[in-house]
Amino acid sequence: MLAVPLAPVPAQVTRTAYWARLLPALAALACVTRIPSFVRPLWNPDEGYLAVQARLLAQGGHLYETVVDRKPPLVPWLYEAVFVLCGSGSLAPVRVLAVLAQALTAVLLASLARRRWGDTAGRTAGVLYLLVSVGLNPEDAQAATFEVFILPCTAAALWCADRGRWAAAGAAVACAFLAKQTGGAVLLPVAWLLHRAGTPRAGAVGLAAGFALPVGCAALATDPGGFLFWTVTGSAAYASFTGSELHVLGRCLGNTAILAVACAGLLPPVLRTLRTARAAADLWLWLAASAVAVAAGFHFFGHYYLQLTPPAALLATAALRLLPRERLTAAVLTSAGCCALFLTWGLFAPRPELAHAQRLAAALAQRTAPTDRVLVWGMHPETYWLAGRTPATRYLTAGLLTNYSGGRDGPQVGEAYAVRGAWPVFRAEMAAHAPTLVVDDSRGRPYAPDRVPSLRRLLDTRYEEVGTVDGAVLYARTPHG
Repeated sequence: MLAVPLAPVPAQVTRTAYWARLLPALAALACVTRIPSFVRPLWNPDEGYLAVQARLLAQGGHLYETVVDRKPPLVPWLYEAVFVLCGSGSLAPVRVLAVLAQALTAVLLASLARRRWGDTAGRTAGVLYLLVSVGLNPEDAQAATFEVFILPCTAAALWCADRGRWAAAGAAVACAFLAKQTGGAVLLPVAWLLHRAGTPRAGAVGLAAGFALPVGCAALATDPGGFLFWTVTGSAAYASFTGSELHVLGRCLGNTAILAVACAGLLPPVLRTLRTARAAADLWLWLAASAVAVAAGFHFFGHYYLQLTPPAALLATAALRLLPRERLTAAVLTSAGCCALFLTWGLFAPRPELAHAQRLAAALAQRTAPTDRVLVWGMHPETYWLAGRTPATRYLTAGLLTNYSGGRDGPQVGEAYAVRGAWPVFRAEMAAHAPTLVVDDSRGRPYAPDRVPSLRRLLDTRYEEVGTVDGAVLYARTPHG
């Protein structure tokens, strides 16, 4: 009896079966790793800032005019769209988008790894990325803020460049930049891949056009001058760390150590890839560019470190494919154990600043009407959102008016270090629609009113103290104020 040869399985069927198994697994893992993000109404002041911005924009405000921040517009617009569709009372819908962003990043990394190194590498890259993606202080890793939405854009830029789709790669770099300026760092590995492809002229035109079009449209949709100032030229004082060197160094070392714990399963194989760096030059460039992005401005906040996780996962995958299978198992199990540790931290760690903001918001809501404008002089813009009150100024924190938003410990904090032109605008806003209630939430920090003469004069001449909440001082406008 003659044996009948089996027909080969079409490649399309193989691809479909592979993704049919992997996509649900990555989606489920993304959901598990983001469970803590849904247990608190807010995780950090960046979420509060975005929530207040989005509420103002949804009510007809204009970015860089009605409300300002040193950030590009993509994430505020994303929040605004969610608030328009789902209401502004909860960040849960935004947190769902953050889950989708992390899942998409994992899928793109898996596709990159599979194209280069095979099926097992694809699964490894996606799983390792999701396991280490929450390896920071939960207020940095679980919040739905700028870096979370940078990550799928950067992964998409590498994915497109790896396939020679230069215009699409440029558009992905633009989206990363429009999520946050440091997202543009992914341009370095993309440019390297363009150089290696051997078609620099045609590819460079597509890459440049793909980048310029979205950025230009964003500038025109807001205000070109305001867009340029708030995203590029208006942050010189913010980027300086003179006088706060030890403070900044401590934060850098602390957050580096935390991420190193999360990456305990990845570090040994990543270090091993140093021997074969030329074989993964674009990934090392991606990691190096991301490290520069983390250091830019000398702040080293924990959420900045999220940009390191995609290239680290790919570099670990590149090394693990060359090692015995037990090393792969050990890397995944170690990463899973570290992930469980960070998830436990996220579920049970206390958040005293959130409780303070909630009590302060309750006092604001009790003492003012919904139509009243208020001023919260502090670093917790979420108070406005929790209280449902409109800010009296476009500057949602004291940071933009004193430079404290850089996390400084005292030096270079004060009126002299404010965003250029901010104080004349602030004084005009206080005159045009004076807040019914002012909350001094400085609690002894370097931006306290006694160190800010303009604010001290305003409080002394037009307001009187009416109470305190957890150390925050409440001032009501006097009848002649």
